[in-house]
Amino acid sequence: MNMKNQIPVRDNQAESMASLFLSQSYQDAWADYNRSLKKERFARWDYVVLTASNEEQAEGFRGQIELRQEEGFLPVQTKFLVLPDPDGKRVGSGGATLNVLRAVAEEQRSGDFSGKKILVIHSGGDSKRVPQYSALGKLFSPVPHKLPDGRTATLFDEFMAEMSGVAGRIREGMVLLSGDVLLLFNSLQIDFPGKGAAAVSFKENVETGKNHGVFLMGEDGNVAKFLHKQTTETLRSQGAVNEQNAVDIDTGMVIFSTEMLHSLYSMISVNGNFDRVKYDTYVNEKVRLSLYGDFLYPLAVDSTLEAFYKEKPEGEFCPELTAAREVVWEILRPYRMKLLRLSPAKFLHFGTTREVLKLMTEEFRKYSHLGWNNQVNSTVGQNVLNRKPAALDSVLSRNAECGDNCYLEVSYVHSGSKIGNNVILSYIDIHGETIPDEVVLHGLKQRDQKFVVRIYGIYDNPKTELTDGGCQFLTGTLKEFIEKNNISEAELWDKNDARTLWNARLYPVCETISEAVEAALNIYKMVSGNGDTESWRKASRTSLCSGFGAASPGALIDWQARMHELVKMDSLEQVIHRGGTVEEVRNLLQKPALTKIQKEWLERHLQRGGFGSMIRLYYYVGQALGGVEGEKYIDNCFAVIGEKILQGTLDAIKVHEECKIQTDEHTVCLPLRVNWGGGWSDTPPYCNENGGTVLNAAISLNGDLPVKVTLRRLKENKIVFDSRDMDTHGEFTEIEELQNCGDPYDPFALQKAALLVCGIIPTEGSSLNEILDRIGGGIFMSTEVVNVPKGSGLGTSSILAGACVKALFEFTGITYTQEDLYDHVLCMEQLMSTGGGWQDQVGGLSNGVKYITSAPGMHQYPKVQHLELSQETCSELQERFALIYTGQRRLARNLLRDVVGRYIGSEPDALSALSEIQKVAVLMRFELERGNVDGFAELLNQHWELSKKLDSGSTNTCIDQIFTVIEDLIDGKMICGAGGGGFLQVILKKGITKGQLRERLNDVFQDSGVDVWESEMLW
Repeated sequence: MNMKNQIPVRDNQAESMASLFLSQSYQDAWADYNRSLKKERFARWDYVVLTASNEEQAEGFRGQIELRQEEGFLPVQTKFLVLPDPDGKRVGSGGATLNVLRAVAEEQRSGDFSGKKILVIHSGGDSKRVPQYSALGKLFSPVPHKLPDGRTATLFDEFMAEMSGVAGRIREGMVLLSGDVLLLFNSLQIDFPGKGAAAVSFKENVETGKNHGVFLMGEDGNVAKFLHKQTTETLRSQGAVNEQNAVDIDTGMVIFSTEMLHSLYSMISVNGNFDRVKYDTYVNEKVRLSLYGDFLYPLAVDSTLEAFYKEKPEGEFCPELTAAREVVWEILRPYRMKLLRLSPAKFLHFGTTREVLKLMTEEFRKYSHLGWNNQVNSTVGQNVLNRKPAALDSVLSRNAECGDNCYLEVSYVHSGSKIGNNVILSYIDIHGETIPDEVVLHGLKQRDQKFVVRIYGIYDNPKTELTDGGCQFLTGTLKEFIEKNNISEAELWDKNDARTLWNARLYPVCETISEAVEAALNIYKMVSGNGDTESWRKASRTSLCSGFGAASPGALIDWQARMHELVKMDSLEQVIHRGGTVEEVRNLLQKPALTKIQKEWLERHLQRGGFGSMIRLYYYVGQALGGVEGEKYIDNCFAVIGEKILQGTLDAIKVHEECKIQTDEHTVCLPLRVNWGGGWSDTPPYCNENGGTVLNAAISLNGDLPVKVTLRRLKENKIVFDSRDMDTHGEFTEIEELQNCGDPYDPFALQKAALLVCGIIPTEGSSLNEILDRIGGGIFMSTEVVNVPKGSGLGTSSILAGACVKALFEFTGITYTQEDLYDHVLCMEQLMSTGGGWQDQVGGLSNGVKYITSAPGMHQYPKVQHLELSQETCSELQERFALIYTGQRRLARNLLRDVVGRYIGSEPDALSALSEIQKVAVLMRFELERGNVDGFAELLNQHWELSKKLDSGSTNTCIDQIFTVIEDLIDGKMICGAGGGGFLQVILKKGITKGQLRERLNDVFQDSGVDVWESEMLW
């Protein structure tokens, strides 16, 4: 066996076990974090202190902390302090540590740190090599991880989770962290004795270690040497590299005992009281004491004072630094630093733009076991090149182009934009611009409300001097940029400025973000000598350095909130676009109302969306919000449906000024309809988007055509409505009262709508007297549905509307076609806001069994085909068909809204049922035309099952009991209309009579009203 082939297997197994360990460790840390928020007696930090480079950066930190405190993401018992370097002058990480001690002592009014647990995150760097993080600091830069509570993680959030368990591992003291290094470990491995100091170390490859600090452990378990940024050769010669080519890396995490804190505090105090003179001596921009170079170095066993004097400082060598080091040596030399080696553990350094891009686009996969993903709280549409960029709190619109290895950070890329390869977009909107390869485009809103967009290359190092190879800048060098555009150094730098990209005044300050983007892209062109140098020269400009100082931290935080809100809206739209259900958006918005930004987004998308997009946006937003506010948007959805359908039918309304009353009295009687196949497919908006297919038949009831409308000429100039079945009577002499038919509680809404759609009276204006004089008299309209229970399910309301239209056309001599009748009734229903479909009126306005279809479109044109059935089939169908009254009125439910809502919300059961019922209608036609009533009966059963799938309320215990009682007598069963009461329809088994059916029902239900009603098919 080749043993070489076995090594990777063991390595993979070890890596897998380490991943599993770290995954469980993170879950444990998150559980500790949650306990710190909820449990009063849980061990937590007394103080969490963030250091900042200046007051502007500190303001941003405070804003971030306050935001988390307001939302309950930080423990209320912990005191959070944000401390800028005094007067904005860089005092070094050691000076900042002394400043922390001063602040904590002032906060607790005592220089005694006993019993206190203090977490310090040093985060006051300029982020020169990652300029997009300067304003808010690397500490609040995003991590490709969606936290278990749904937030996009930042380094700070990960720190708070990871360090929650550490608070319980120390009795007292201070833990110090570096704000640009993320540590992944198990806090149970922390074993601090409470004396001196401890350095937390992980094993890392020597190539990584040489760019950081490396610890060399002595025989006693203490740090023997602290090797800061040494060459690989030096590290090997010192014995710091093991057989696996790894070193004990300085993670930036150290622990100081309370005793050691008191010693450090003595540098700035006298007898435990803060002393300003001593403080100013050691905390200043000249001395610039370093936490790692000055406070840790004396703790190493093999350190010497002579070597300490030569240790590279954060600032410059000077007599003041030498004097300070003598004091530090005297104070700290008595202590030792234990080396805590943690394994498995991970060390991630957010050092350069290139490292950030690589982490977000490639290396995030190494941490997939922790739930890391390079698309967090973002929506990435199907863009033109089908690339999937890394994206955090960002939107990439459909029909935008995006190249390989791109990272969108709190940014919005709109349709038509073109993003090159290896691009970082940070805090910016792109509206159709083309962004070249390998650049960073970073937007800043300044305190003066103006905008700056900084552009630089992903490989650029802003710290590089102009003399170092010309200082790389975008596609060339900064030196070439100066020469090609005839720019003087004085235009870029002040006299005492270092000639670096960091200090160069390159970036125009603009009134809008779009102007700033244009100005940044002009700089890119200027590098090759093709830009507009004059406009650049005339502009007020800022540098990477001064730009972040002038930035508004509040605006950045607001931009984050803005993008978070927009991502939620875009995510909602993506769910709609891919046909997702409303269940997917239930908890998406997480607020009871839309924000101002979200309302503006919705308005824009409603304006540019089509019918389907509009209704679904309203509906999904309403469902996502829920409650009273959500209902408003759902109401808007159905209002839009009504408005759009009405617009599609308004061409049916034409004022017929030539019409005249033809006779003194005219009556129209119409049958009812029974629905057999395809019900609901005729209902807007389903039929508008998919077309509809329905099979139904006209019937009489108890030997009568029960829908009756009678019109009579009146001598008086008035219009009289009389509804016998509703027991209502009304007389009208003013036209305005007749032109309003949208009130659902108006008992004469139907009659008014009929006059309007038939063109007897106009929808607005005119005089009723003039109209009635012209047509030859007043009108008496009597409407009734004779001996049919309310809520029958036999289509009475729409058929009555059809009878009104038919009667008015014939009474006033208006010529019409059957299609005109269908069209006018559909228009009536929209005017009355009833929102129904077209099958009921078609079913009652013409006799026979009808196969009715419509094509998709806002204006529906039902196409009616009468089935030509054999005499034998008609006779058998008449003999075996029976109507059963349930004895109960169909309950008034918001049925139309519920079923249509399920369709709009893309519920799979509803979509499937709506598709299948149309197929059943087609098959029913086929079986009837070939005389197979048994086959028709079986399809009726199938349709019944689909109806229940579409609306569970279509049945109830009463209906189920009726069907169960007669199960052995019937081959097919179905509700009439929407069900829930009213009539049922059945196909009897051959040889079973309606008398036998009636007898069975009477035996069981006796005098409850459940009975067979006489009906006749009208051929």
